Order: sequence, then structure tokens, then C-alpha cells
Amino acid sequence: MAAYEFKALDGRGKAQQGVLEADSARAVRQQLREKGWAPLAVEPAREKQKQGGAFVRRAGLSAGDLALVTRQLATLIQSGIPVEQSLAAVAQQAEKAKLKSMVLAIRARVLEGYSLADSLNEFPGAFPRLYRSTVAAGEHAGHLDLVLNRLADYTESRQESRQKIQLAAIYPVILTVVAISIVIFLLTYVVPDIVQVFVKQGQALPVLTQALLATSSFLAKYGIYLAAILIALGAGFRMALQKDNTRKRFHRMLLDLPFISRLSRGINAAQFASTLSILSSSGVPLVDAMRIAGEVLSNDFLREKVQESAQRVSEGTSLHRALEQMGYFPPMMLHMIASGEASGELDQMLERTARNQENDLQGKIATLVGLFEPLMLLLMGGVVLIIVMAIMLPILNISNLVH
Repeated sequence: MAAYEFKALDGRGKAQQGVLEADSARAVRQQLREKGWAPLAVEPAREKQKQGGAFVRRAGLSAGDLALVTRQLATLIQSGIPVEQSLAAVAQQAEKAKLKSMVLAIRARVLEGYSLADSLNEFPGAFPRLYRSTVAAGEHAGHLDLVLNRLADYTESRQESRQKIQLAAIYPVILTVVAISIVIFLLTYVVPDIVQVFVKQGQALPVLTQALLATSSFLAKYGIYLAAILIALGAGFRMALQKDNTRKRFHRMLLDLPFISRLSRGINAAQFASTLSILSSSGVPLVDAMRIAGEVLSNDFLREKVQESAQRVSEGTSLHRALEQMGYFPPMMLHMIASGEASGELDQMLERTARNQENDLQGKIATLVGLFEPLMLLLMGGVVLIIVMAIMLPILNISNLVH
């Protein structure tokens, strides 16, 4: 049976769409008519996706959806349910039409005799290469249920880490937006009206007040143009990063900048260690695991260096030595890998390394967020203090003249 996407009108004339499984499009139309619906269009899900190539290549799943599907599939297969029936059950559970269509299309491929990994290749945008390679290794080793459970743990932990970071960043972002908005409002509307009173009286303004008034006047006249320039610079920067050479130079610079370099290296080390751990423990050969893990990295320069390290490992160099020659991964991570190679327990040590790097990264992010909040409050307080002083100085001058 294959998956078909349909569009139809129900008995009330309301448009309906969804996915049904049947032997043919004709059978789907018959099912719709039996429900009292008038079929408008019925197309094989996979054929529709192939015709719209952008859908196949770019359609993705959110981290939450991917974790949910993986956990459901792992639980069902571990219970002894065949893969095609497990996929059908996952599709029935899916609430989103796009996700249901995708799972049924994968099931159709499995029913045609393809492996689960080959079926997942139809959706590279939804299932990363790491995911597909791990599933392929599990099928080859005959431990698909264990591999899927490990993938489910991995995707859920990544989703949990992402949510923690997002929640931690909400308050600083709101604080920054509110602070900037208040300062702009004060400089654009409040300060000019108050200072204008002293100007009309012919009073000489203090230097601080004059500077603040000039800043306020500049923002009132050219604020829109300044915002447009900043937006244009941001767009130009993004366009420049689309070029491989420019992006690679920028990513290399991030690895050497003070403060930023520690966070950038920590993020990439955690990504690499986590990916290499799950691939290696799932039976993927070490060199292949390194190459796949390298592609997962967000830093293009490090990605290229990891590929070079993989080549050195294929030529006989030990893993920790090859990574050490890069010079960008933490010494603790390298020592743990070296210990794992020496003891013959590389898989277990890679797993410990991955947990250590994830914990270290979360600690760094928590520290940065914790420092950002008081620094932002101090900066905001300093700006407000300057504005208040600029307003109060003319008033104090008048009081001195009166006395």
C-alpha cells in the first residue's frame, strides 16, 4: 500500500485535505466517496514530493517532532512490532499533516523492500546524515531498537539543552529591547521638551546637557536613516557569509577572539563529541564517524580541520593525536579520548567526554547569561543617570543663581 495526499469537499462543502493509504489513487477516491466527500485531487505522497524538489530537500522537522517520532519508533520496534507497522502507528499518532505524510511515504518505501535508512534518505532535510547513518549501522548490526533508543536519548537531550538556552535568553533579550526602547524614547521625546524650557529662558546649558541635546536632535532627524544603515549592514554581512571563503575566515576569527573563542570552541567540541559518541557506539567505523561528525559542526573552519584529522586517522594516526594536532579542542577532551584508546574502551570514554562537554557548555552559557543581566542593568542605570544629570544640571544652575 502507498500513501496518497488528497483534497476533497465534505458534505457541507468545506475543503478537507490529508493523507490516506491505499493500493491506488482510485481506491482513495472510493474511500472518500464512501465518507460522503467529493474528491478534488489525489496524488501519491512521494511523487508529489519528488515533483516539488524543494519539499524533499528542504522540508525539515523541528527538534521536538524529531525526538518524538524517534522515541515512538524506538518503543514500538523494541516491543517486537515490525518496522512497517511501527511506522503506520507513528503516522496515526502524528497530528501534523506534513509529518504524517512524511512517515507514510517512508513506510511506502519500506513496503517496497527498501531498508529504513534508505527510506529516510528521501527526506535529508528532516533526518540529518548523522541520523540516517546511525540507523543504517543499527540495521546492519541487527540492533535497530537499541540504536533508535540511543538516537531518541540524543535528540531529546539536544532538545532539552536548546530549550534551556532559549529560556535563559528570554529575560536578557526582553531587558535589552526594553532598555533600548526607553533610552530612545527619553532622548527623542522627553529630553528635548524639558531642555527647551531652559533654552527659551536664555540660560547657558552645561556641556553634558548640550551633548545630550545634540544626541537627541541627531536621533530625531537621522534615527530612521541610522536604523536603515544598520539593517543594510546586517543584510550585507549575511550575504557575505554565504560565500564559502568569507564564512570560513569569519569562523576562524571566532575561534581566536577573546571571550567569544571559549564559547565557540565549547559549542563545537560538544557537538563533535556527542555526534562521534553516538556514531561510534552504534557501530559506524571511526573514520566514517569522524567525517560525519565533522559535517555536523557549525564552524566551517573546524569542519575542514576535522576532515583532515579523519584522513590522518585513516592513515594510522591515533584519534587523540589527530585531534590534538588541530589545536582547537579542549585538553580535557583529548586526555579522556587518549585514555579510552589506551584502555580499549573508546566508546564508553567518548560517551563520558560528550556528557562532560555538554555540561561544560551549559555551565559557560549559564555564566554568560548570569553576567549579562547585571551588566545590562548597570549599563541601563548609567545611561539613565547621565540623562537625569543632564536635565538636573540646568535646574541646579538656576537655583544657584536665585540664591
